[in-house]
Amino acid sequence: MKLILASTSPYRMALLKRLRVPFGTVDPQIDETPLEGEPPEYRARRLATLKADAVTTQGALVLGSDQVACLDGEILRKPVTHDAAVRQLTRCSGRIVRFWTAVSLKHTATLWRGDRVVTCDVRFRDITALEAERYVELDQPLDCAGSFKWESLGITLFRAIETDDPTALEGLPLIAVCDLLRDAGLPLPLLSEKI
Repeated sequence: MKLILASTSPYRMALLKRLRVPFGTVDPQIDETPLEGEPPEYRARRLATLKADAVTTQGALVLGSDQVACLDGEILRKPVTHDAAVRQLTRCSGRIVRFWTAVSLKHTATLWRGDRVVTCDVRFRDITALEAERYVELDQPLDCAGSFKWESLGITLFRAIETDDPTALEGLPLIAVCDLLRDAGLPLPLLSEKI
């Protein structure tokens, strides 16, 4: 049985490597256009499922994941530019951003599927425009929803993180992934790195 991560995200790949389970990656190339009126939790779950379903390799376990971040009901996208990241951080100053991180694991032979959604509330401290500028310059979080890397200097921006699974904030909730892999019949931790 082969494990495939339906993602090209370097963050998700680095997280999955922590489990010491061999895996391959596939770019799922799905349409991520938002559906009008779709709640963030449903969007994250739908996209994780679509990513897992995009890989049709026979006899494989396929893992799809997606994350949606919201500030007061508005989805925060990856900023892409320095100025957009600074603007996004200053908007988050002193507020709470909620993240929904969904995972979907599908066995392509049996069509068994397991899904989870993990929430994470990030409480930002008060951030000045100068602090936001300095942070973005140092950490370059341009490919991160919310404009921060919590596993790096982004932690300096927070008052608290409230979640059952801190790895969810990075894009792949490993506690949920481990539960799903065990449900699919993969004992963790593996005694051997072969599946």
